[in-house]
Amino acid sequence: MKVLHLIGGGDVGGAKSHVLSLVKELDKHIDVKLISFRTGAFADDARKMGINVEIVKTGTVISDVRKVLSIIKNEGYELIHSHGAKANLVAFFAKKFTSLPVVTTVHSDYRLDYLQNILKMFSFGLINTVVLRFLDFYIGVSKNFKEMLIKRRFSPQKIFTVYNGINFNQQISPLPKEEFLKKYDLNFGKDDVIIGILARLDPVKGLETFLKAAQVVCQKNPSVRFLIGGDGPERKSLEKKALSLGLKDNVFFLGFVDRPFDLINCLDINTLTSLSESFPYAILEGSLFKKATVSSNVGGISDLIENGKNGFLFEPGDYKSLANILLTLVDDPSLRKEMGEKIYEKASTYFSLENMCKTQLEIYETILERSAKKSKYRYDAIISGYYGFKNIGDDAMLMAIIDNLKMYRNDLKILVLSKNPIETSLIYNVDSINRFNLLKILYTMKKSKLFINGGGSLIQDNTSTRSLIYYLAMIWLAKNQGMKVMIYANGIGPLNKERNRKLTRRIVDRVDVITLRENLSYNELNSLKISRPEIMITADPALTLKPASIEHINQLLLNEGIDPNQQFIGISVRKWINHEKYEAVIAETADYIVDKYGITPVFLAMHYPGDLATIDNIISKMKNKSYVIRKKPSVSEMLGIIAKTQMLIGMRLHALIFAASLGIPIVGMVYEPKVEGFMKYVGQVSAGNVNSLEPETLKKLIDEVWNNKDSIKENIEKNIVYLKDKAFENARIAMDLIDGTTH
Repeated sequence: MKVLHLIGGGDVGGAKSHVLSLVKELDKHIDVKLISFRTGAFADDARKMGINVEIVKTGTVISDVRKVLSIIKNEGYELIHSHGAKANLVAFFAKKFTSLPVVTTVHSDYRLDYLQNILKMFSFGLINTVVLRFLDFYIGVSKNFKEMLIKRRFSPQKIFTVYNGINFNQQISPLPKEEFLKKYDLNFGKDDVIIGILARLDPVKGLETFLKAAQVVCQKNPSVRFLIGGDGPERKSLEKKALSLGLKDNVFFLGFVDRPFDLINCLDINTLTSLSESFPYAILEGSLFKKATVSSNVGGISDLIENGKNGFLFEPGDYKSLANILLTLVDDPSLRKEMGEKIYEKASTYFSLENMCKTQLEIYETILERSAKKSKYRYDAIISGYYGFKNIGDDAMLMAIIDNLKMYRNDLKILVLSKNPIETSLIYNVDSINRFNLLKILYTMKKSKLFINGGGSLIQDNTSTRSLIYYLAMIWLAKNQGMKVMIYANGIGPLNKERNRKLTRRIVDRVDVITLRENLSYNELNSLKISRPEIMITADPALTLKPASIEHINQLLLNEGIDPNQQFIGISVRKWINHEKYEAVIAETADYIVDKYGITPVFLAMHYPGDLATIDNIISKMKNKSYVIRKKPSVSEMLGIIAKTQMLIGMRLHALIFAASLGIPIVGMVYEPKVEGFMKYVGQVSAGNVNSLEPETLKKLIDEVWNNKDSIKENIEKNIVYLKDKAFENARIAMDLIDGTTH
């Protein structure tokens, strides 16, 4: 593998450390070359490290591009990896003339790169913002940076994450603390606590926060010393600020520090106050020396620092919180030592140079594989459903569909139609567009293979004719654009209006394959006389999902004020017609459970915030204590919460499905046929329709389930093994359609 790295060459700080250390390590495994578009310290340091570096500085961008193209042609590079605005621009032109794949590492928020220089911001900054859109792949140096790119509508399927890493095995011989202080004429007391920051003196680094916190600390402990290592455009103004705050004898500006490890070695507490960051090396370098660390909660820093466990975080600009944390550490040497040991442990495990290099090589291989598989299709699958509405059941189906499809091919290109495309992209790592953006939908359909009508009861008019028409219209459009169409593990019906039945029959009879999650839906299709598509009964894809860890769930419950060690019965409800009557029935039944079994009910909202109003109505009618999960959990978190229940009483279908998938005894309350259909499918008896629900009937059924919960659990688990296999079958069928599609 031959990879050509491009960089402006004026880089300092984290970007410089990242590129030089990465290229040096990559050289052990692949043929790699670094091109710098500037002479100076960067290129000089690269040579000192033994890196194959070449300076390309012709005077014009066009000539630089020609020179780079010549190098690519003569030396046979397979992939271009760019860093920064100038490099991205050259890489863009190189891509046009060579068709080589280009990946760029986003080291910082590119919108903030030139804040201190208006001219550069509206020239280099603007050009870089545009050029970035035309490159092939992107690397963020933290999870937060990946999310930033997704929020700015970059395709999540083209974004990777490579955390900064340092060599924890390197031999370092920093100046002893006493010698370092002497070098800078710093006459500190032997027991003075030294707090330091190593940063470019730039507005984005938030040094005013550092100074304001220093003032608060020094008012309470005048012996604490603060060191600022670094230079930049803000130095003079920061020095004036320090004087105005009365910090002449406590804060010292060291200027550019050519040996940063010397500074870090003499610190007791390492700090960072940035307003924006990617994943700063200053924090990693501090961890190498086992320094207690305090940082603003920006970028990917929280991926390393767990607040209160191996360091401390504060919100950007909150100097009071920073000061309080620093005072705590100043007064507690043992805590400083403990935090230093713990951050070293995590950093050396997950943020080593070796890990960084390994991840980068895997990304290169993925990029080259994808580039070799050039296809005329933009997407393998477009998934349509009730997505982006904060409904955990629908979220679960989407997650399961994507996960199950990617079990067959991880690089599958997927587009989801969603009410909230950005949120959908962030959660599921797929492309997403607004479900009502008709022009964009039509455009993507023309270049896509399979349309999936994904999960849930989409083909029905019990709740809305309008939604039925929407889903049928999407199917019709997909077929008219030449796509294969699969109705994927749907519940069908009820269809009450004759005109809706006729329309459904006409459109659904054109699809290629229909899979259903229960028998009632099969009967509904038969009544519609749909015969052309292949029809199979499978199971709900959500049955294949796994819960979050017990430790995570216990912490979540604690955050909600719930003791995780007690026993629970889960209750899932929703608003429905005649709700006041069944709310009273459920309230009475919940009190009955507490009184008879001494078990606390926990109410689960599957749709946020819609279900919470119904839950609050029920709780207001209860005499006993109960709990509510008020903060919307993820799908895996809801599964984990349900896993801790002894029984689940539910209206919401997917609350029942989640419980069944975990072997939890269930009591279903029917508001739509889909609930009754699922209960029969898993061999369980429902409590009947919520509109005719009686307290004694529900109590009696709960008693029966509770008294026989072990045998019921065993029976459910037997059924679920079979159903999970059927659920996975949906994805196999979809992949057959994708791989066999011809236009």
